[in-house]
Formats: sequence, structure tokens, C-alpha cells
Amino acid sequence: MNIIIGRVLRVQGRGNKGKIDLRKHTDSVALMIPNRYVSLSFQTGRIDKSYPTVCGHTGPVLDIDWCPHNDQVIASGSEDCTVMVWQIPENGLTLSLTEPVVILEGHSKRVGIVAWHPTARNVLLSAGCDNAIIIWNVGTGEALINLDDMHSDMIYNVSWNRNGSLICTASKDKKVRVIDPRKQEIVAEKEKAHEGARPMRAIFLADGNVFTTGFSRMSERQLALWNPKNMEEPIALHEMDTSNGVLLPFYDPDTSIIYLCGKGDSSIRYFEITDESPYVHYLNTFSSKEPQRGMGYMPKRGLDVNKCEIARFFKLHERKCEPIIMTVPRKSDLFQDDLYPDTAGPEAALEAEEWFEGKNADPLLISLKDGYIPGKNRDLKVVKKNILDSKPTANKKCDLISIPKKTADAASGQNEAKLDEILKEIKSIKDTICNQDERISKLEQQMAKIAA
Repeated sequence: MNIIIGRVLRVQGRGNKGKIDLRKHTDSVALMIPNRYVSLSFQTGRIDKSYPTVCGHTGPVLDIDWCPHNDQVIASGSEDCTVMVWQIPENGLTLSLTEPVVILEGHSKRVGIVAWHPTARNVLLSAGCDNAIIIWNVGTGEALINLDDMHSDMIYNVSWNRNGSLICTASKDKKVRVIDPRKQEIVAEKEKAHEGARPMRAIFLADGNVFTTGFSRMSERQLALWNPKNMEEPIALHEMDTSNGVLLPFYDPDTSIIYLCGKGDSSIRYFEITDESPYVHYLNTFSSKEPQRGMGYMPKRGLDVNKCEIARFFKLHERKCEPIIMTVPRKSDLFQDDLYPDTAGPEAALEAEEWFEGKNADPLLISLKDGYIPGKNRDLKVVKKNILDSKPTANKKCDLISIPKKTADAASGQNEAKLDEILKEIKSIKDTICNQDERISKLEQQMAKIAA
């Protein structure tokens, strides 16, 4: 399936037949890196049918996520059970891209969620309909953590916390779980966070609390705020309306504003999260005429600070993508530091190996006072380890990057069995070639005699 890449950081929702189909684009270069531009004017128009695409998957593309530490790298999950990581050329696509940098294979069913680690370079999470969460080191193409026994039903969404030490999940069994992926432990869990049968969503906030959306038993849409240290009762619980659309939350940690985009709705509601009751404060609603099939969200460093732009969405219609810009009116032309506190920059705070070893770090912040000036992105290089050179390692008391319920000895035994199988096949092929060489030699001798 094809991915037509425009200026969408992440689309929540599904495009037509699994394809993200953007029929509108901006300025002369239709593919631009989402965090690159600070000041721009939108030009609308239809994309030519021959426009280059990213088209390596054999099934519909279900989710995409731009890498927060490299503006040229995007990950995609698909119904073909694979995750692919792509390197987009610096100046955009001129030809369709069919070869990913790396293909990550480990799921047995379709992959509906991909999410980059917020602070560690080359760490990518994927979740599939096999109810498993896999955390990859993209730099080596390895699956280093496999959480395959924590969910009994479909995973609706996964969210990293601020420093990437924990994840929270919402699943079809109506549970919200907070998980330490390296210890492979469930830190907190709430059954029936929302009692309705419709899908839920759960995201981490900057202060460590968890924000959820879901449905009541009477099919009313709800939002709730939870403290992971005590999830018996929510900090706040609000009922919205009786619409059927799943509420997709988008969170700005700099201003503590949450935007709720209902799938199939034609509006965006936004709320401020505070430490004072009622904790979740309704601010306003943006309304339009046409319903949204999905929604993309621009990172803060891609906004126009000169126009006091605080959020930019990309509303996915059936045949087009519409930018929605939200601004705060200010008379002064000076930089509004209350709207733009230092925000997460593109530099990773940790390398993948450091995070897998147990280190944590908050995002490295940058100022937007002079606008965001992108630096040179380094190429994503994947160095796969040679399994033939790997040596069995001794069992450790706590191996943070081992696959659960599979010891090092078992993995080593499997590798040795696979190696024996490969060696036998190589020997068989060599024997066949040797026999053919002898046969060819005899035939050549016969030809020489006939010719004489």
C-alpha cells in the first residue's frame, strides 16, 4: 500500500482502504519534513496522480509516526504484520520510495500502532492485533523487549510518558495499564476505566498522570484523569455527549492543553489541565462543516511563533487534508514567552543502548524565541548483528532486554539448531554442485572425442 506524505506528523484514524491519501498539499514541495518550517503560507491544490509515494508494504498501512529525533525518518505499521522504517530524502520525494531502511518482523498479526521513544534515539514501539507490544532497537533491527503476555485483548493505543520510562495502554478488555517495559511489570492497572463497550484512549501527561477518553455504560462519551499511584477512583471524570465517535486526544505538554477530536465529528474541543478542581477545565470548541476521518498534529517547533500559533492540526477528509491553525490574538509583536516555554527539541537525550541498560532522561529543551532553525539530520544507519558470530551469554538475575519466558539457554539452543539446519543445507547444495561439475566434465570429454 502507498503512503502519500505531506505535512502530517501523525494521523490518528484510518484513511481510505488503509492509505493515507492527502489530496491537498502546501507550497511547491509537496513532501516536506513536518518540523522544518516556521513561517509559511498555505497553497492548496490537487496532487497529481503520478505523485511519488512510499509504497513498500503489501497490505494497508494502519499507522505512521515521524521520528522526533530525525526529521527525515518515518515509521509505518501495516496489515502485512511488519513495521518499516523509511528515510525520506532531504529535499523530498522525486521518485516513489519502495526500499525501507529496515523491516522489523516480529508480530504474527497486523500492526496497528507505532510510536517512537520520546528521548532515546532509535527506540521504536509497535503493538499489533496479536496483543503484543514489541520495543525495537532500530539501529540494529532487533526486537529487544517483547511484552506478549500482558494484554488479553486488542490494544487500542499506547503512550510513552515524558521521559520514556513507562508506557500506558488502553485495551478492549476495558483496562488501562501502566507498564514498566524494561522490568516487564504492570505498575498500575484499572479495570473498567470506562464501562462502555466502545474503544478507549489513554495518554500520559507531563506530570505523570494519565488522561483517558471512553464511553459510559449508557454510551455517553467521557474523559477522565487518573493518578497512577492510586487508580481506585479518578481525579476527575466528565461526561461529554452521546456521539458515537471515539475521542482522539492530542496533548501539548508546554501549555497543558488537551485537544479532543472525535472521529466522525466536525469539531475540536480543548481543555486545560491544572492542579486545581475541577482539574480538567473546558476552554472552547472549534467547529467546522465537514466531519473528520482522522487528525494529524504538528509538533510545537513547527509552529509560527510570529503569529502566536499555538496548535496546527491536519484534518483528514475523504479526498483531502485540511490544515486547521489555532492562534492566540496578541497586539504585541514581541515574542510571547508565556505561549512558548522551552519545548522538546530534536536532539535525543539518550542512545538506544543507554535506555535499554536502564537509564532515563527528560527531553532536551530548546527555545523558540528566534524560531526553530533545523540542523543537519544524520542518516539512519542500521547495523544488524551477525547471528553466526554471536556467543551464548550466561543467564543474569535480571535481564532487562530478554524476551519474557525464554531463557538465554533456550534462545541459544534455537540458534544452534537453526545454524545446524543452515549448514546441512549448504553442504547439500555444495554436494549437488560437485556432482554437476563432474557430470559437465564427462560431457565435455565426450564432445571432445566426437569432435576429434
